[in-house]
Amino acid sequence: MTSFGRFVAAARARGALVVQPRMGFSDPARMRAGLLATKGAADAVAGTLTIDSYTRVGDEPAAVRALNADVPLNGYPITSYSPLTSHWVLDGIPGPDFPVQVRHGSASPQRIVSALARLGLTATEGGPISYCLPYGRTPLVDSVRNWQQACEELAALRDEGAEPHLESFGGCMLGQLCPPGLLVAISALEGLFFHRAGLRSISLSYTQQTNPAQDRQAVRALRRLAAELLPDTDWHVVLYTYMGVYPRTPHGARALLERSAELAVRAGADRLIVKTAAEAHRIPTVAENTHALRIAARTAARTTKEAGAESHESADNPVYAEARALVDAVLDLDTDLGKALLAAFEHGYLDVPFCLHPDNAGRTRSHIDAAGRLTWSDIGALPIGRVTAPRGAQLTADGLYDALTYVQRRYDDAPAPRSAPGPQHPADEEHAHDLLEV
Repeated sequence: MTSFGRFVAAARARGALVVQPRMGFSDPARMRAGLLATKGAADAVAGTLTIDSYTRVGDEPAAVRALNADVPLNGYPITSYSPLTSHWVLDGIPGPDFPVQVRHGSASPQRIVSALARLGLTATEGGPISYCLPYGRTPLVDSVRNWQQACEELAALRDEGAEPHLESFGGCMLGQLCPPGLLVAISALEGLFFHRAGLRSISLSYTQQTNPAQDRQAVRALRRLAAELLPDTDWHVVLYTYMGVYPRTPHGARALLERSAELAVRAGADRLIVKTAAEAHRIPTVAENTHALRIAARTAARTTKEAGAESHESADNPVYAEARALVDAVLDLDTDLGKALLAAFEHGYLDVPFCLHPDNAGRTRSHIDAAGRLTWSDIGALPIGRVTAPRGAQLTADGLYDALTYVQRRYDDAPAPRSAPGPQHPADEEHAHDLLEV
């Protein structure tokens, strides 16, 4: 079986950033074509099988009805198709040079994990917090139990000679208005949750936000926490291109993608989840995904040659101080990490700003300061008072809108290049007409 962690480590050893799309189609032929197209898009690419919304919430009957009516879904319904169909989709594609990760968004992932394991896949993502709070009203206690079971099922694959891999989505939840210390802490805590459930190949996530210097601090803080909490684990850090309101202009979207690739290299992330110029308008096509992968890979390769002082920045920074304080406070609540996470939300030690989930206290608030940094305006009961101080006024409705669209406006309003850059790779010329595909 393919080892996702070993693939990333091999890319790192040769100085390549792994790039990966967020891609899923309900049509098996299109899903297979998408995997084949992205497989050769760059030097180090990981494949993605993103699951549809019905399957994420366990509503397979609705997925089947849609398939029978030829209604496209927003992902691949892995639990509704027969294993024969899914084996055909994957036949000859996954391998040591192209692992395929199943991405979903479910607080009840057991059936999805069982389905991917039957197909010989061993990599997925999620977490008891990050796949619960942003996506619905599933009680956190149920999500913790469900993810404990899913982790144990994944870990059992080690008995069959596999090395299953699980990525925490913790650094991405409502990330566009969540100060990075909390994102880093949640990602690290979920990674530790996976480790205690028996997994030994883990990735921790962080999403690009509003200030490059602060983002570099966050990635370095996450790497330091991973080294401290997961010493006997094969781990790496994955960066997501900005997850909030996306630029609507092609030049703005491309510039934001390029900045995320530069950030990944300069801060020490090993894998980048890319977004495309179509993100603000619709689900991207296969061609748009492969084009974005090439842009990100080229930018990363160029940045590797140019990277300078950023590589020597210390991980002893304000983001680390906040994240470490949060992690320590949670771990002090209970020796059982699942119970500790539940208690942390009950006491408000973990509290995501602007998150409406019933188990989230909702007492924290954040804002974007004059330098573009995400900072706290109200820390609620977060145990970080000794390392940070709330700054700035509470956001009004207009202020909230301005904060949510801050990145979009910054990149869309920047001057476009004097002439649109032409294809910089033979494959771009070959597939340029495909970018008009809907």
